[in-house]
Amino acid sequence: MSTEAQPQQPQPAPAPSRVPPTVIDAPAALAKLDEFDAIIDVRSPSEFAEDHLPGALNWPVLDDEQRRVVGTLYKASPFEARKLGAALVARNIAQHLDAHGAALPRNWRPLVYCWRGGQRSGAMHWFLGQIGFKSRQLAGGYKAYRTEVRLALDAIPLDFPLHVLCGRTGSGKTRLLHALRAQGAQVLDLEGLARHRGSVLGALPDQAQPSQKGFDSLLWQALKALDLSRPIFVESESRKIGLIRLPEALHTAMRATKTCYWLEMPDAARVQLLLEDYAHFKAQPDQFCTLLSGLVTLRGHQKVSHWQALARAGDFASVFGELMREHYDPGYERSLSGHYPQLAQARQLHLPDGGPQALSAVATQMLQNP
Repeated sequence: MSTEAQPQQPQPAPAPSRVPPTVIDAPAALAKLDEFDAIIDVRSPSEFAEDHLPGALNWPVLDDEQRRVVGTLYKASPFEARKLGAALVARNIAQHLDAHGAALPRNWRPLVYCWRGGQRSGAMHWFLGQIGFKSRQLAGGYKAYRTEVRLALDAIPLDFPLHVLCGRTGSGKTRLLHALRAQGAQVLDLEGLARHRGSVLGALPDQAQPSQKGFDSLLWQALKALDLSRPIFVESESRKIGLIRLPEALHTAMRATKTCYWLEMPDAARVQLLLEDYAHFKAQPDQFCTLLSGLVTLRGHQKVSHWQALARAGDFASVFGELMREHYDPGYERSLSGHYPQLAQARQLHLPDGGPQALSAVATQMLQNP
């Protein structure tokens, strides 16, 4: 065998990348969102309001009406629609730069996205790049982000370290979650994210629920911040909180938990807690009665009419007491027994009332003796 050095074979030139270096895919972008100086959503205000990347700013290159006009024109003449759209986009980008550009440093590094990472974000990204900013464009836009969120929420494992608080309506589950959080525990407040207390009366005053996509984003963001080596305290929930549906994987993980707590509180204290949490209905008895009408199918006209009469008379204590005994408690306990077979071994917690002192004491007890 010859010992002479063999001539080196020429190496093929690397194939040119099809993705410009200033474009970043969704998994890479979401892994380092905190590294961007800003996240710029150039979609219309209504698209942004439905859902957006965490912390995003809305710099629409077309507002809702402009987008409608251009879209309508496109069906008749794509060329004319592009001309009109280009002029509108250029003017809108100029307005955003006039409003925000002067304060931005040379090394400003935003992430820019639209619905699918196409023309709208491409226009803003191009302008920012021409100025000299270190702009990055999200490949696939919001649609790619949404895919990553759904994949993450569908992949929650059964051994997620969930500690589930169970108890009858008005027993202080949500308040106890807040007390646990105040003492440093990890808490997943699903009703807080959904902006709803979970019952037919559970809509919060002056607060609309987020869209389903918006809730998913909030939940994804909350889950990302959790330390999976520590317990995560969560309240038992049905599949829906108001109009919001929980991811099936999360709901399954909650039911599969090995750690449940059962909260007990005297009925009088439960009524007092409900009177405090639903105090806004005292000034809105008609709204309260309208919501009660949703129980007619389950409880009948006569019973619901009786509750409505008590409410209109201002006797909310009697209404809540009867709702607890005749509606909420039987239904809740039937549901729990079917979904949480381990509830028979649940740790019993006794709250004398829903006040801060009692809640703090029980939270300390739970954390000191897990």
